[in-house]
This record gives sequence, structure tokens and C-alpha cells, in this order.
Amino acid sequence: MLLRMSSLFVRTLREAPADAELPGHQALVRSGYIRRAGSGLFSWLPLGYRVLRNVERIVREEMDRIAQEVHFPALLPKEPYEATGRWEEYGDNLFRLVDRRGNDHLLGPTHEELFTLAVKDLYSSYKDLPLSLYQIQTKYRDEARPRAGLLRGREFLMKDSYSFDLDDDGLEASYQAHRDAYIATFDRLGLEYVIVSAMSGAMGGSRSEEFLCPTPVGEDTFVRSPGGYAANAEAVVTVVPDAAPIDEAPPAHVEDTPDTPTIETLVAVANDRFPREDRPWVAADTLKNVVLMLTHPDGTRTPLIIGLPGDRDVDLKRLEAHLAPAEVAPFTDADFAAHPTLVKGYIGPQVLGADSASGIRYLVDPRIVAGTRWVTGANEPGRHVFDLTCGRDFTPDGTIEAAEIRAGDPAPDGSGPLELARGIEIGHIFQLGRKYADALGLQVQDEQGKLVTVTMGSYGIGVSRAVAAIAETTVDELGLCWPAGIAPADVHLVLAGKADDIVAGAERLAAELVEAGCTVLFDDRLKERPGVKFKDAELIGVPHIVVVGKGLAEGTVEIKDRASGQRDDVGVDDAVTEIVRRVGAAR
Repeated sequence: MLLRMSSLFVRTLREAPADAELPGHQALVRSGYIRRAGSGLFSWLPLGYRVLRNVERIVREEMDRIAQEVHFPALLPKEPYEATGRWEEYGDNLFRLVDRRGNDHLLGPTHEELFTLAVKDLYSSYKDLPLSLYQIQTKYRDEARPRAGLLRGREFLMKDSYSFDLDDDGLEASYQAHRDAYIATFDRLGLEYVIVSAMSGAMGGSRSEEFLCPTPVGEDTFVRSPGGYAANAEAVVTVVPDAAPIDEAPPAHVEDTPDTPTIETLVAVANDRFPREDRPWVAADTLKNVVLMLTHPDGTRTPLIIGLPGDRDVDLKRLEAHLAPAEVAPFTDADFAAHPTLVKGYIGPQVLGADSASGIRYLVDPRIVAGTRWVTGANEPGRHVFDLTCGRDFTPDGTIEAAEIRAGDPAPDGSGPLELARGIEIGHIFQLGRKYADALGLQVQDEQGKLVTVTMGSYGIGVSRAVAAIAETTVDELGLCWPAGIAPADVHLVLAGKADDIVAGAERLAAELVEAGCTVLFDDRLKERPGVKFKDAELIGVPHIVVVGKGLAEGTVEIKDRASGQRDDVGVDDAVTEIVRRVGAAR
């Protein structure tokens, strides 16, 4: 195929638009691959759409080995989502609309319900299973803060697949088949990835893993250890210390600690007025109680207090992952006024818990175990209690993984200290179990004729997100740098001159390369200077740049490797063979 820049629907930009924050996003816009259509919405122009289709082709080829492709509508009825509870659980993230007959609909954020109902409609016997189906479909989520271009938009292209099995052993086999297919897919896309344990979130289910592409611009924080442990920060399990003997703890005592509404001021006063004999007081000796307000899908609001060591802050993403679908908001002055048992800045667990004076649910960090002693609020202005002991002086309602994870924290499997990194989520696989089959009545007869509920898995790849991930991890100071097989063309042929012999030589080389099976992006613009064409070639990022210019008089053309920058002069008679060889080797 021959793509001529003189007629191609593309305009490159020298400067990035103000709303493009990340380097890859800037380069995608500047090189004419995408254009912003609205908040979180993007149009794909010819070069970008070719890249998107190349990614889609690789995903489809790997999925076709293990699943059958279907295609469901993006506009969906309300009823199946009501049956599973997700009409409410998704909250404001759903695009909802009403048709002319007054019927509620949504734009699909994901399609578990439709897949489940399709299988229920057509299959009824164990003989029909196992089954795996997939689609590549546009999804819609009303993101509160669309950002980072294609990485967090309100419309995106996704591959979602679903497995249907008779039992848990079958689910495990289907899960592993998808896991292997994902590995093959991301290897072919040229993406570095880390497989990490993850939370299931609104999807539900048990086992869950994410494929993250490590990059400093990624939105997800994950951890890994020297011994091989890897998890999304939201899924990290805290190493719980051993309980301490409660009868060895000294009695709790309340002390005056004026002007100490923060952990820092409390530690300073404690060291000044109540010094320890063994060591100074530190923030980790204090018990911080963070007051939050939860808004549930039905609109009800309930307070929640999180207790954690004073040297840690609440990680809202970790907290929200454990509290979903409820939304978390700060506790306002009006909320404090409605709960007079809470003394702002001096809250202690003595008045917390479902059965306490406040009646407010109290969850603590897993490090707060029986026998641990704390300095915390005495529920009086300017006063704190020392040696308040868990299990003797207060009993929380439960534990929650909400504290921030830090580099150096121990891995839960004992494989060494954790290191923190950032990444882009490019794939996610879940063992859903029977949540959706139960809700929608998907059952089949087993070998004994007994009805059994089907067990399911759900597996997603962000197709448009993968384009963004490749762009962000390969972009350099010159522009994009696509891997072979993903790029919009195999060769970017630059006509660097207007003389008749140069034009004729470039046209001949373009035709011969197309005849040899290459896709050629031919910059045949006669009104542009060579310098502009060279910059555009580097910005657009096709793997092999071929320049036909003054060297033609000596019988040579230049071949440049976009990734390495290496340039080689090759004889005109050998050019097609050498270019085809390089294209084939790169694939």
C-alpha cells in the first residue's frame, strides 16, 4: 500500500496543544494521529486509525486462538444491570439516557450482563461448555476527570472476553488460557509489562490480576519485591505484627496537650512534657483517626472513621477500592456539627464503633493489633490519652487496608522489601465466579441432569489504551517511535529534492517497495523543504526512514533506523532488497 503525504488527511504541528500533558499524548496530537473532539473524546485520523487497527489485529489474532468473536450493542437496556445491582453501583460513571418511550438505557461500560444473557438464551447443557466469547467494542464511562489523552477518556475501545465453565477447575483452565493469550499479545505489541495481583472492584469475583506497563507517567502505583512479589498498591496486604500481652500494658492516662491538633504538634509536646526513657516519641506511636463520609449508590450518607498509625496517611485509591461502590468524601464542618461526640483534632477510639456513644463505624489499619499501645485523642480539646491499649481500652469494628504503602515495607509473602513504581493498566483478568450467573439465572444441566450455576471469568484489554501506552513508552525528544507491526507504515520514504531525476527515483523506489509487500508512507510533497520533511518523519515515527535526495547522483539512498538513529547509505540497485530485509527482520 502507498500512502502519499501530498494527499493524506494529516497536518503536523510544531507545538503541542495546551491540554496535552504527557509526552506521548503530545506527540500523537502533533503528528496528526488523533484530535480532541471534546472532554475525554478523541477522533482518530488516518495515521492513528491505522495504528489502532494494527493493535486490534494483533489482539484479535491471539484471541481467535482461544475464543469466538461476537459483537453486542453499545446502547443497552437498564434491566440486566438492575438485576446485577450495577445500575446503582456504577453511580455517576454510567451514561444514562431515556428513549422516546420512556425506557431507561445506558451506554455500556462493560458487557458481563449481555454475554451472560446470550449464553443463557442459547445453551442449557454441560455439553455446551467450556465456552469463551469475546468482542472488540467501544465502551463509555463518564469519567469525572478525563485526562492524559487516550489513557483516561470517556469513550474508548476495549477487548472484553468471558469464559463459561461448569466448575472451578474449568474456570482455572480458562483463566490460564486467557493469561497466556495476554502474554503473547503484549509480547507482540512490544510492550513491557508486569503482572500484578489486583482488586476486583465493581466487577466482583475472586482472583484478579492486572497487566501493567511500567512508566513514570502511569496512573497506577504498584509494588514489587526482589523475590518476585508484585501487586497493585490497592491490593497489597499489610504484614500484621504479633499481638502483645495486654496485661503487661500500663494503665491508660489522659494528659493535657494544648494546641496539638496535628500529629507533628502532638509528638513535639509529648517529647517536651512526657519524655520516654527508652527513645523519643515518634509519629508511629500515635493513633490517627481520619473521619470520612461515605455516599452509597442509593444516595444515603454514613460516616466512617479510619484509625491508622500517625506516620501514615490514608491512600484514597486503596480506601475506595475496599469501599466501592460507595464514594468517599471529606467530613465537613456541618458533619461535625451533626456528630457532637466527635471533637475535631482530638478524636479517640473510646467513643468510636458501631456500639459506642457516637455509633460511628470504626475500622483500623491491620497493624493495630491487640496489645499495641497508642497516644491518641482523649475526645476533649487540648487533651490526649497515652498508653491506650487495643483490645483492653478499645475494640475496633474491623480492619481495612487503607494506609499508604511505602518503599521498604515488607512484602506480604516475605520476599523482601517493597519498591514502588508506576504503570499504565493495559489488561485485567478476573475470576468472576457465579456472581453474574446467579443474578441472571445462567444454569445448565450437569451429567446427572441436575441444574448447576455456570462459573465465569472476565478478561479485558484496553485497545486504544495500548496505543497510548506504546506511544508513552517509546516517544523520544524527536517524536513517536513505533514498533514494527504497530506503525502506520513499514517505511517512511522522504523525497528530498525537486529535480526530475530525484522525483523519478523516489517514485520508482516507492512502487518497487509496494510491489515487494511493504506499506510505504511517501512524503512526495514538492512544496515542503527537506528539513520540514525530516522533522515530520521523525515525529511520525515509522521504523524505517528512507531518504532519496542528492545521494542519488552517486547511486545511493539513505536508510535511517528511527529507534537507534543509525544511518546507512545503500546502493540504489540494492535498496529494495535491503529495505525489505530490514522490514522483515523487524517484524
